[in-house]
Amino acid sequence: MSSRQERAHRTADLLSEIQQQRLDLNAGCRDWRDATTRLDRGWNTLLNMRTWAIAGSSLVALWSVRHPRFLLRWGKRGVGLWSTWRVLRKALRNMRR
Repeated sequence: MSSRQERAHRTADLLSEIQQQRLDLNAGCRDWRDATTRLDRGWNTLLNMRTWAIAGSSLVALWSVRHPRFLLRWGKRGVGLWSTWRVLRKALRNMRR
């Protein structure tokens, strides 16, 4: 083979390899999109709720200034429920063993 034919053959091989890499990359991108669709949807939902969360937290802050005992009472209840949940979960784990 002449050098021109060898070069043309090498160019064709490289072009086919590049085409295969492009196909593999496209398939990988599609798989990644399919795997993360649920997470992206949830993230977009959170971003859309951001303005409502800001408005709600502002209202809660204003209301808690006028009624501080209510917030403290619910905070204590929340801590109590959380520690009860931890104790129960630990007890259930120990019972399984």
